[in-house]
Amino acid sequence: MPSNFIDETFTVPTSLDTEHFHFRILEESIAALDFEAVMSSQKRLQGIFGLGSTWPKGDMTLAENVESLKIHQQEFRSRKAFAYSVFNNSQTQCLGSVYIDPSQSPDYDCDVYLWVRDDSLALDTVLYETVLSGLSSDWPFSNMAFPGR
Repeated sequence: MPSNFIDETFTVPTSLDTEHFHFRILEESIAALDFEAVMSSQKRLQGIFGLGSTWPKGDMTLAENVESLKIHQQEFRSRKAFAYSVFNNSQTQCLGSVYIDPSQSPDYDCDVYLWVRDDSLALDTVLYETVLSGLSSDWPFSNMAFPGR
């Protein structure tokens, strides 16, 4: 992964509020809510990062989730990748996550993965459209890949 795939002069958003969602950095402080969301949808989420991906394992622990979130937080700080937790507007339930990574293809600026929990699947298209719109208008990307979509 390159050290920086986005220009240092770009101010990366740390949160966003929309009609349906509250976005915040995916970090260990929300580990319990994130873990509950992931495990509530564990079977459907397997393979979201590609056929070889084993995340999330059926026996993943909260401690393993905390360690994973620490990595996401460090990647965010070092501008290597940007991961957001997606909450409802009252910020009481984690609805899913969004990951903005350097693209594995020279044809794209970034690879974007996103998911919503099983009991919020009605919001999947809304989340995709929100992320696509925001990245197109507010980020310095001109060609984004959404693997699996």
